[in-house]
Amino acid sequence: MPVTKTSNTQKKRNREAADWILRNGNPNQSSADRARFKEWLEQDPENCRTYNAAERLMGDARRAIQSDPGLSNIDIEPRSMAKPIAVSLLMLAIATGSFFAFDGPLRLQADMIAGTDEMPSRTLEDGSVVQLNASSAISVDFTGERRVIHLLKGQAFFEVAHAKERPFTVIAGATSVTALGTAFDVRYGHDDTQVTVTENAVQLEFEGDRAKSVRVEQGEQASYDNAKKETVVSRVDGLVALGWKRGQIAVDNATLSYIVEEMNRHFQGRIVIASSELADRRVSGTMEIAETDAALAYITKAIGVKATHLGPLIVIHQ
Repeated sequence: MPVTKTSNTQKKRNREAADWILRNGNPNQSSADRARFKEWLEQDPENCRTYNAAERLMGDARRAIQSDPGLSNIDIEPRSMAKPIAVSLLMLAIATGSFFAFDGPLRLQADMIAGTDEMPSRTLEDGSVVQLNASSAISVDFTGERRVIHLLKGQAFFEVAHAKERPFTVIAGATSVTALGTAFDVRYGHDDTQVTVTENAVQLEFEGDRAKSVRVEQGEQASYDNAKKETVVSRVDGLVALGWKRGQIAVDNATLSYIVEEMNRHFQGRIVIASSELADRRVSGTMEIAETDAALAYITKAIGVKATHLGPLIVIHQ
């Protein structure tokens, strides 16, 4: 089911409903506030329907947030017996703030950071060129003997300046990618690390298991499963694989969770999936990943789900 443009009146009503959910979660809510809420409900039958729908969707969001590895580790100890939805929204606010700031520790580490609306390109001191995808960050560690880039978050494309005496290595989690005179792309995802080679070759090594070293040639993509610690190498169209540089993504039987991870790079808020069953649904095709509404329209039509906006939150649900 495709997303339809929401009227300004309904957008205002959605914001008011979300605001009332937060207020009603306050155990110390004043009687005057409760009276204003009652008046708001009675102003228009649509207010009541929107509020009830918002409560259901916030329940979905809470479950999705709890199952999201990026949010589930947030330790919140509420000082009151507020409704669970208030805690969920607090978790979302904290997570969204961290998302915008790339987390304090990450910002301190990074030498180059891209926001949600940026895909910057920079020439490094050795003449190599790096371009970051949105919501990505790197740190640079160059010495006279080596050139090391730490991909702290997200995705980056590298065009490496030739200097055989100074190896050029990109480290993304447990994966080290050493250039063999090349151009290549590294995506450091939640579940896997992908390396796509568009020129020459790279050598992959893995922390604690150098015996599994893999050479990846031009026109190949290596995917390292972070949980299984296994690598799969396949042929790939470099132009398609680097579609993110044009604000596009082309997928073949990819999970919805993968698509949403890519969408969140470009979205100034948070997109969550209401259940693990939905997260595992498969999507194929090409979409404008940098255009959130267009990507949502494609997804909702392709797999028959709905997408509902509540302020900075978008919930994908049945």
